[in-house]
Amino acid sequence: MHLIQPFTGLRPVPERAADVAAPPYDVLSSAEARARAAGKPWSFLHVSKPEIDLADGVDVYSASVYAKAADNLKNMLDKGVLRRDPEPCYYAYRLVMSGHVQTGLVAAASVAAYDANRIRKHELTRPDKEDDRVRQIDATNAQTGPVLLAYPTAPHVDEILAQAASGAPDADVTAEGGVRHTIWVIRDRERVQMITGAFDAMPALYIADGHHRSAAASRVAAARRKANATGSQSHDYFLTVAFPHHQMRILDYNRVVTDLNGLANIAFLEKVRGNYTVAESATPVRPSRHGEVGLYLGKQWYRLQIKPQLAAVNDPVARLDVSLLSEHLLGPVLGIHDLRRDKRIDFVGGIRGLPELEKRVDSGEMVAAFALYPTTLQDLMAVADAGQIMPPKSTWFEPKLADGLVSHVLD
Repeated sequence: MHLIQPFTGLRPVPERAADVAAPPYDVLSSAEARARAAGKPWSFLHVSKPEIDLADGVDVYSASVYAKAADNLKNMLDKGVLRRDPEPCYYAYRLVMSGHVQTGLVAAASVAAYDANRIRKHELTRPDKEDDRVRQIDATNAQTGPVLLAYPTAPHVDEILAQAASGAPDADVTAEGGVRHTIWVIRDRERVQMITGAFDAMPALYIADGHHRSAAASRVAAARRKANATGSQSHDYFLTVAFPHHQMRILDYNRVVTDLNGLANIAFLEKVRGNYTVAESATPVRPSRHGEVGLYLGKQWYRLQIKPQLAAVNDPVARLDVSLLSEHLLGPVLGIHDLRRDKRIDFVGGIRGLPELEKRVDSGEMVAAFALYPTTLQDLMAVADAGQIMPPKSTWFEPKLADGLVSHVLD
């Protein structure tokens, strides 16, 4: 079984691509999706967030929601908004955001490789979120949200994708926020075979984002195999977009806290000095190196640097900046030990910038903010290779993929 294979993608017809393309299902609330899709009948949010077409307050996990997703997808097919390619293809996918460019491959990836940890994970999943994706796949009989993958150094693949993305595109959409999404269909049989062989030679692929989608695909495949499904085995592959790891960009994933665990500001800073050097800064602090943290407290920025002996660890999880902050500040000073459940902490993606941290604190909603140095792709791959799990909210990838530009139908 190949690591990846081409598939007959379900895509918007060229003149409808801009109408269909939508943000990933998990970055918008139901209210935000409803507002974003207003007056846009072909937005893929009607498939990925179908509760927007039902009464306000509907249970997003109710059977009616999944049925609506299926109805909306069928309607887009019936109206000719979406069309399925007649033969299996790969698709080059280029993202451009504020000068940053990355070019990857839309492919169907092997569930067996995922189950065998050749497609490697680094996050825990929640059963309820997995269940949601399983029900969405079963209702629509399609995988409509791609899993974001990173592939290791492979200059030959990079070159093939660059060549494939050099002609006239099959879809070219600039989404809200200015991110450009461009798709080229790769039909040439020789090029398709070269890509398949090149990926087969890779030791592993790495899930960057989409752990619940990949876990759900595995569960659907297992259930359909158990039911002795005949004919096409398309359920044994799942929708992915794989980018070269050196082109991908992880932004900082920052922390804000509601209180200082009963400490006054001065006493808190004194405790922090046990593990960090602390210096006031006249400007906002965006960390520029491993072990550095920006602290915003009482309308003042501070530059924290963890003491060298505390950062000198080889374990791939323990050495992460998010882990160091938890181990040497959030836990011992603030008493925050469970990032998944503690209501005293919240998380702010780096795309919102340092002003968002200041806003959360200055409003009185939070008392302090911590700006972190971003996790690197090398860190992520090292954790996955070691079979370990990252702390919650360790990575924030930008730019985000779009939903709707290519979907994988399960025959």
